Formats: sequence, structure tokens, C-alpha cells
Amino acid sequence: MARDTTDQTPVTSVADLTAYIAAGSKPEERFRIGTEHEKFAFFKADNSPVPYFGDASIQALLDGMAAKSGWEPIIDEGNIIGLAEHSGNGAISLEPGGQFELSGAPLENLHQTCKESNQHLAVLREVAEPLGIRFLGIGGSPKWTLDETPQMPKSRYGIMSRYMPKVGTQGLDMMYRTCTIQVNLDFSSEEDMRRKMQVSLKLQPLATALFASSPFTDGKPNGLLSWRGDIWRDTDNQRSGLLPAAFRPDFGFIDYVEWALDVPMYFVVRDGHYHDCTHVTFRQFMNGALKGEIADWQPNMGDWTNHLSTLFPDVRLKRFLEMRGADGGPWRRICALPAFWVGLLYDGEALSAAEELTRDWTFEEVGALRDAVPAQALNAKFRAGNLYDIAREAVSISRGGLKRRNRLNGDGIDESQFLAPLDEVLAKKATLAEDLLSLYNGRWNGSVDPVFAEYQY
Repeated sequence: MARDTTDQTPVTSVADLTAYIAAGSKPEERFRIGTEHEKFAFFKADNSPVPYFGDASIQALLDGMAAKSGWEPIIDEGNIIGLAEHSGNGAISLEPGGQFELSGAPLENLHQTCKESNQHLAVLREVAEPLGIRFLGIGGSPKWTLDETPQMPKSRYGIMSRYMPKVGTQGLDMMYRTCTIQVNLDFSSEEDMRRKMQVSLKLQPLATALFASSPFTDGKPNGLLSWRGDIWRDTDNQRSGLLPAAFRPDFGFIDYVEWALDVPMYFVVRDGHYHDCTHVTFRQFMNGALKGEIADWQPNMGDWTNHLSTLFPDVRLKRFLEMRGADGGPWRRICALPAFWVGLLYDGEALSAAEELTRDWTFEEVGALRDAVPAQALNAKFRAGNLYDIAREAVSISRGGLKRRNRLNGDGIDESQFLAPLDEVLAKKATLAEDLLSLYNGRWNGSVDPVFAEYQY
């Protein structure tokens, strides 16, 4: 999230909070696609991480991007920590370890999504090249230790860094050493939200498997295919993972709100300054828990919006749904991830088929699959078969949905072309992580350094 929200509208009831999320409902013709992707910045001379400060730095990259794009700098305690497009259509933000993120504009089709990513990366390369900086597109930092990874001067990350070791063993790795590709998708009603939430939550382990690309840690294989997926198994389980309530047939906006109310907060922002609130839940905040600690202690809608952005379930509900399961990856996968989910969720026939595929999957089964996928990816067992069998069917359903959408580019080609990277995974029966391990054990002669040259943006 590039900029934390400021909205002074008072919060007076749980109904206010529920109505805020419900207001995201929109007619199908206004559905949009918002894609986010992160990448690791490194110096091409020695594959070392890029610090925040200095002549060749993350700060310099942001200043250069501001000059090129004309986007508005986002300042936190005097430091530039992101950029925002003036009309609100897109932003550049920093993850805690300097991972550079584009939060794309809400676009009508996947052709526009790919064009947006291409243009962003082209401008970024233009700014980065004179600084000797390149970018790596995989899901986990392959070489740098946690101590070697730089820390960004972003106030919310200071609070999170102090809190994470109290609630899990891998929270700092999540913050500083992972990258993702995500897509944000719309819903038309509470029922539509429920259907999409339930299908996508059940299929999120499949996305983790298909996009697995984090087999290295500290310069060697880590025994996993999606280290990032494993990290999320013990980051902060109060605010992440699966949502039991979402498996119920009557799941609705209020159920998500009631869950969110009892998750500890990270912060509130007052007069541009961040106050650590990790000792209270939002429900306690509403009941006056911060009275006497901060001057303006009453909750407002900006506090609620910010709190929603600090929750990390596999599918996150705001005024849209965020698909959060995939590792980061090369450029073609920036297009493939939204294509997979748009095909499944934005076509009625495909959504019904995906519902039928997953209808009787239980919370316990999906949890077991989520636990197995980081090490086994598509080889993870599911009932009488394995996840590879589910993947073939899900990608086929998605392809049908994209073809029926019939959104064509100038050459008359529909959006299903963007599933090609997933077709390759299925044809080879091997994930990108397995390809990387084969290279490590073969042509790379037991070194992770070649990944920086061969998988850079």
C-alpha cells in the first residue's frame, strides 16, 4: 500500500464498518482488474541489495521515477517512500526490504494490464540503468541474509518489524525477503462476493503451486518450491491464512468485519505520525482503549481502511477481493496471474464451473493442501489424485472464461493468450522453482548468482 488513508469520517457502529465494505459492490460493466507486482532491486555489478539512501539507491530510483512520470511523491517523516498517480490510478510503493512495487490502475482488460506493466518496467529500467541497478523477478530473495537486506524508512514497517517476532517465526522474512504478484477484482453484491471468496480461497493453494518460484534462501536450496508459501504458514496466524467463516454457505460482509474487529491493530495515523497500537484490537479501539494514549482517540473511517490493509488472509476483502497466494515471477507471469483469476471469476459460466469443482472441499482439506504446497507444489496429494489434476481443470475453466469474455487486442487475439506460462508449467509438469533448481544443479554449478542475470527485468 503506497499511502495510508486519511478519512476523518467518524466510526459510530459496526454497521458503519460493514457498509464501507459493502459499498464496493458495483455492476458487472464496471468491473476492473488491478494488478500489483513486486521485484527485488539489486546492483548488477555484484548482485548486492540496493540501500535506501545514497547516490545509487532506492531513494534515487523514486526521485527519478517521479521526474519521469510526474507522479506525486509520498513522504513519510521527510523520506520519499512512494509515488501516486494524480487521479488515483496507480501507485509505486516500497516493501520493507526495498522490494519495488507497482500497484496498477483499475483496467478493463488484460491487454491493458500487460501494456501497463511493460511501460512501467521500461521507464524503471531507464531510470535504474545509469545507477547500475536491475530488478529480479522471483518469489523469494535467493542470496541475501536478513541482516544483509536493507530496511526502508517507512513508519508502518518499523511498527511491524517490532511486532512480527512476537506473533510468529517467519514474519520478518515475509516482510523483507519475499515478492508477490497479486490481482484485485470486483464483486457485484454480497452473494457475488461470497461465491468469489469461496472459490478463490479454496483455489489459492493452487495459485501458490502454479507460481512457485522461491526455492533458494541464503545462497542455497531451501528444500521448498515456494518458500514464500511456507513463510505464510507462520507469520501472524491471527491475521493471515484461511478464514473458517468463509467456508459457510451464509458467509457475508458482517462475518469478515467481525473477524477483522478482533485482530490486533498495527497503528493509527494522527497529524502524519504513526502511533503503535499493536496492543489493542479494532473492537477495543472502538470501545475507547486508546483514550488517554493519543489525543484524537476516537476511530475514524481512515483508521478502518488502514486496518483492513494490515490483514493478510489468503484472499483479502476490502471494497474488492485481493488474490494473495502467488510468488513473484518474470514479466510474463505478471500477466498470467490476473489472467488465471479473471478467467475463473469474471465469467458466469466459469465461476459456476469453479464452484462445482470445489463445492465439497472442506476447510480442513484446503488447510492441508496449503501446508503441503510449499514443498510439493503440483505434486501435493488431494483426495485420490494430486494438485496437478486440479490445475489442468482449473486452467481449462479459466481459459473458457477468458475466451467467452472475448476482449480482443488490435490483432484480434483474446486474453487467453496470457495463460501461456501456466500451459508451459502443465506441459512440463514442472514449476519455475523446479526449473531453477535444475539450473542450480546443472549449468549454474551450484551457484544462485546466475539467477540475477537470467531472471532480471
